[in-house]
Amino acid sequence: MDATLQQALREGEKLGGRYAIQVPQSAASGLTGARLGRRAGSSIDFQDYREYQPGDDLRFVDWGVFARTDRLTVKLFREEVTPHLDVVIDGSRSMNLEGTAKARATAALAALLAVAAENAQCTHAIWQSGDGFARLANDRLLPSAWDGLELNSARTPDQAFDILSPRFRRMGVRVFLSDLLWPGQPAQTLRRLREGAAALFVVQILAEDDANPPANGSIRLVDSESGELAELFIDETVKKGYRDNLARLQQSWDDACRQNGAMMTTLIAENLETSLPALEAIQLLMPA
Repeated sequence: MDATLQQALREGEKLGGRYAIQVPQSAASGLTGARLGRRAGSSIDFQDYREYQPGDDLRFVDWGVFARTDRLTVKLFREEVTPHLDVVIDGSRSMNLEGTAKARATAALAALLAVAAENAQCTHAIWQSGDGFARLANDRLLPSAWDGLELNSARTPDQAFDILSPRFRRMGVRVFLSDLLWPGQPAQTLRRLREGAAALFVVQILAEDDANPPANGSIRLVDSESGELAELFIDETVKKGYRDNLARLQQSWDDACRQNGAMMTTLIAENLETSLPALEAIQLLMPA
């Protein structure tokens, strides 16, 4: 993994000590009194079933269900309904735009959220889109130990969903980190992210150059996904058109969020730390 991203993970890990995830009541259902211990399977109070995921303890596979359905299913015990956070990272190339802080901000924010989940006694998983969705290596550990964050996929998150969907924890809190700058259907994406979740938060991470077009003059544009080049002359008319298009895109995502019971905010990558109160405003974070 790139050294710049590793450093950003360490910075986010340190910053995350200030915060805790706000856990919706629905995500904590089934728990009474103090939070239970964290070791999987230590409780004998059976709660539910879910599909087997790589890394699950084979002792809790229900072989009777497997015999009947040919599907690996694990038993969930009371401890395993501890509130959970799934962080979903848009791994496309536009999130690693050269000359911007977007990749660093994405890594730092994912790390911050993971530590904030720990501070709220939540488990967590970190997902990245690419050729489908996959969890980062070592994502159950502190962010400084994570591996595999790349942000170099030519596929959009929608395309990744079509290849291999993530196996989210049911009734968990989900946070989607993306610039949202791809042609797609926000409502469809959000339905996929929202299904089975207690809460969904969409955090749009824009570079300063994404939010504000450059000064007037001729520039060469490189499509971060396809590598195609284009020459463009920037003037006030072009700037206004860009801002109008960006506003329409953001409004379409905001509308889809409200329709799907999600919350959305936008952060500028270069101003990440000063933008964090926006995450408190949508009731995602609170001071630890």
